[in-house]
Parts: sequence; C-alpha cells; structure tokens
Amino acid sequence: MTMTASPSQAETNVSSADLRDIAGKHVILYGMNFSPEIAGVGKYTGEIAEYLTGQKAKVTVVTTPPHYPGWAVRDGYKNAYSSETKDGMRIHRVPLFLREKMGGIWRLIAPMSFAATSAPVVLWQILRKRPEIVICVEPTLFAAPLAILAAKAVGARTVLHVQDLEVDAAFAVGHIKSVNFLKKAAFLFEKVTLKGFDRIITISERMSAKLTEKTGNPGQVAIVRNWVDLEHIYPLGRTSAYRQELGYADDDFIVLYSGNMGAKQGLDTLLEAAARLEDSQKKIKFVIAGEGPAKKALIAKYARLSNVSFLPFQPYEKFNEFMNLASLHALPQERGAADLVLPSKLGGMLASGVPVVVTADLGTELANFLGDSALITPPGDIEALAKAIQNASKGDREDFKDRRADLSRKLSKQDGCIMFINAVTG
Repeated sequence: MTMTASPSQAETNVSSADLRDIAGKHVILYGMNFSPEIAGVGKYTGEIAEYLTGQKAKVTVVTTPPHYPGWAVRDGYKNAYSSETKDGMRIHRVPLFLREKMGGIWRLIAPMSFAATSAPVVLWQILRKRPEIVICVEPTLFAAPLAILAAKAVGARTVLHVQDLEVDAAFAVGHIKSVNFLKKAAFLFEKVTLKGFDRIITISERMSAKLTEKTGNPGQVAIVRNWVDLEHIYPLGRTSAYRQELGYADDDFIVLYSGNMGAKQGLDTLLEAAARLEDSQKKIKFVIAGEGPAKKALIAKYARLSNVSFLPFQPYEKFNEFMNLASLHALPQERGAADLVLPSKLGGMLASGVPVVVTADLGTELANFLGDSALITPPGDIEALAKAIQNASKGDREDFKDRRADLSRKLSKQDGCIMFINAVTG
C-alpha cells in the first residue's frame, strides 16, 4: 500500500512567521470538554486556548467540569456553575447530566444537558464581551445554534471545530436507533447548524469531505489534524522505567493500548487476540490503560487472562516514559470508525518511535495516512490481529522507524496550532 496524506495538511513545516496576528482579539471558546482533561477533545481545546493566550488574545471559555473519559467529575471540581481566572483566561464551568453508565441514549442526554445549562452563560458572555471570534467545538453540536445567533448579533466570526461527526457517529455506533424520521430530523438540524458557521475546521480528509457534502460549500471547510507535542513524547533510547515498576522482564513483548475505553475503540477484538495468544506466546503481554464507559465490562470479561493488565490513565508528566513501555502500540477501531476520525492517540504512538498495529479497512483515512509504516489488519478480525502481533514480536520493525518519525512530524503541535489560528482568522 502506498502512503497518501493530505496536501492541505502541514506536510512541510510551517514557522511562527506564518502565524496571523491575533493579539488583542477577544475569543470565546465554547465546548463540553476542556483542560485539565488529558484525553480526547478536552486536551486539544485546552491547548488551543493556551496557544491563543500565548499569542496575546483575550480568551473566555464556557465549558463543564472535567469529566472525560470516566464520565465522572474529577476530584477538586464540582458539577455546578463556577468561574475562575487561570493561565490568563477566564473559564466558566456549567453542570451537565452524568451517570455511571453512559451508554446508548444517555450519551446524548449529557451534551443536551450541557446545551441547556450553558445557554444563559454563553449568551451573556457573547453579548457582554462582544468578541471578534466565537469558536464552538463538536461535540457537541446541540449547543451551537444559540452561540451562532448571539455571535451574529455582535458581528463576531463563527468557527466550528469538528472533532467528531456527532450525528453520523451516534447512528453508526447505535446511540440512536436508525428510525427514518429521527435520522431525517437529526441530519436536517446538523445541516442547518453547519451552514450557520463562517468557518469549519476538522481533523481529517474524510471528515472534510463529509462536511462539504453536508454544507455544499467546500471553501467553508479547513483541515487541521490533531497534533502531538514532540517535546513531550519522543523515543527514550533506553528501557522504560515502567518495565521494572510493573514487573515486566526486559525481553517481554508488551502490546500497549492507552486511551478511552468506549464503543468505538474495538477493545474486545484486541483482548480476544490476547486470549488466543495467552497459552502459546508467554512473552507477549498486553497493557490496557485508560478510562471509559466500557472499562468495567472489559475487566469483568478479561481480567482472568494472565497476559493482560488493566491500568488507569498515567500522569501527564510520566506519559512519555509510559508510551515507551510498549514494544508495540495497538490502535483497535470498530469498522467505520477509522473513516470517521483519525484517532488523536495516533500522534503519541508515532512520536514514541514504537511500532504500531491498527485495525482499519484498506482505503480508509487511517489506513491511507499510515500506509506501510504500520501493521494493518481488518476490524473485528481476531485471528489476523493475533497473527500480526505474534509476527511483530519476532520481527525487526526498525526499517519503518524513519517513516513513523516523519508522520509524527507532520502532526507536530507547533505546526498544528499555527494552522488552526490561521484557519480561524482567515
């Protein structure tokens, strides 16, 4: 397979000289997820806010208390209205509906509750502060219409940062039953809302194509892939301290998954592959780290496996050490998910310099981006994944190291933030 990547993405490095001036402009960021969440959308929205502040923009954030991916409010925060000034920005947090099991329709009730509780706050902030730019984040699109109307009233530029095609994903993974009138209503709402934005920024070619199809306006959509901080994640050049800490031998072959544990991740396929290798491949170990709605069920089903360990998310300051624990990074995906999003965790995997195995159909965005720099097996194919892992444990993948490093540089944080700001302002 040949590697293909978007020419509209940062295929060559951009410099700070390319950055458009945003100093003094007031920007309102409006989204469900924000710092200090260290995974998913909140991580990137937080880094965008930090970068804007670093460029002397005046930043106001309307968001929720940190709750992802465990769907529980983080210690030190309350599920209530609060405001604080931190790191040069004003942050307003609003409550949202949360419960222990957030599957199915409950995954939609949470963003709907955010839309309701945040409405008076975002309306007041926009009308009072009269910002030059209002950036909404999807998920969740439910909250966007009011922000669009308020922004238009004060002459602000409206931008949508699409991290997930919320409506497509809801039907694809079964959060909403595929009832004809519901689909029509949901997609009509999405189409009208999308057309209300001056600019839409998304993270992949396929998502860009889908958004252009929905809006009919290709000039409205820009692509800025999710990035990785190459100063924070990089090849260690030595054995990770986590091996000794977790009791692994130097010659153990460790397959690592670190990220959200939900419906789209395809972790059952990875863990069934672990079950097949348990008796015959004693040196192959699996480490599954993170949080999410599927974690309890996965532990109940697979904790019996002697070659599998479950861990929580590791601290940010130790994350590079943890990523370098891996002999092989695993990126399982359910069929269809590999064409909806380019997983944000991919950048860290590539930046660590460790080989990667992914489950994706050929021709999908994920498969095309990686080309032959990763092992690729079909989604849901347990036997193929187990065989790929076994082969990786016996082979030398150093010949692909330079290609993985090149891909990680295309996802650098510096380039990504510059491209994002330019897309917002231009």
